[in-house]
Amino acid sequence: MQNRILLRWLFAVALAVLVGCDRKASTTKTKSPDSAAKVDNSEPKSAADTNTPASNASEMVQISGGKFVMGDKDEVDAPPHEVAVSSFLMDRQLVTQQQFQKVMGSNPSRWKGEKNPVEQLRWSDAVKFCNKRSESEGLKPCYDLKTLKCDFDANGYRLPTEAEWEYACRAGTTTAFFFGDNPAKLGDYAWFEKNSGGHPRPVGQKQPNPWGLYDIAGNVWEWCNDFYKVDYYQNSPRENPRGPNEGENKVLRGGAWRFSAENCRSGYRYNESPGYSDVCFGYDIYGFRCVRKAP
Repeated sequence: MQNRILLRWLFAVALAVLVGCDRKASTTKTKSPDSAAKVDNSEPKSAADTNTPASNASEMVQISGGKFVMGDKDEVDAPPHEVAVSSFLMDRQLVTQQQFQKVMGSNPSRWKGEKNPVEQLRWSDAVKFCNKRSESEGLKPCYDLKTLKCDFDANGYRLPTEAEWEYACRAGTTTAFFFGDNPAKLGDYAWFEKNSGGHPRPVGQKQPNPWGLYDIAGNVWEWCNDFYKVDYYQNSPRENPRGPNEGENKVLRGGAWRFSAENCRSGYRYNESPGYSDVCFGYDIYGFRCVRKAP
């Protein structure tokens, strides 16, 4: 009897630790997305879907270089300014759990589903995936895993710079969203708090942006290569800006499944610590897609 009581007590303690596990709030954030306080503590439901994604998750789109006005006049940390970026290749879709599992041999995601975007991972986990994906295809890895510095001249995979991400997202547009200024149409292109059903969705099921990129708004926030700095835009170089040399947080873009339409705007900036010190080593709203230097 005493052994059974002890086992039940140990089980209850372990369960409480797991349920209470959540991210540690960053002390350096300058703002929070509109619905960030709406945390879903329920058990994950199956996010599997029988619909077929529009294209293979590993397919890339060639983005021709050019100039654009980067930023959002309504955001204190994103004053509009002209930027030029060089040509690059970008994943047509978010990295899926199936793709991550194949390359890394593991799947850290909370919301399991082969075609779902991989999530609940740190910035450094995305970087390690980039290197392994490069090695598997005979390409030169971009990241030094000791310093986490990026070699932009290498031909392997890496995370997009913030400027590359916004340039690709806007796809030649100047409006708040790549489809216009009215958020009423967002549901045609993105999974966000009003239509996601409370979990991420399989990639490639909404309409792409004008350059053929799926889920570039919504579904999961996308890690960028850059460190975040609230006033970086005021001093950033005009050509191929790559963010501050150091910082505490990394940039994320695009909005996510449990955030509002406002957070899905093309110029909206978010930021988060690239790693966590507790057992919850990631958060289920963070994913990524890769880019490569254009041939």
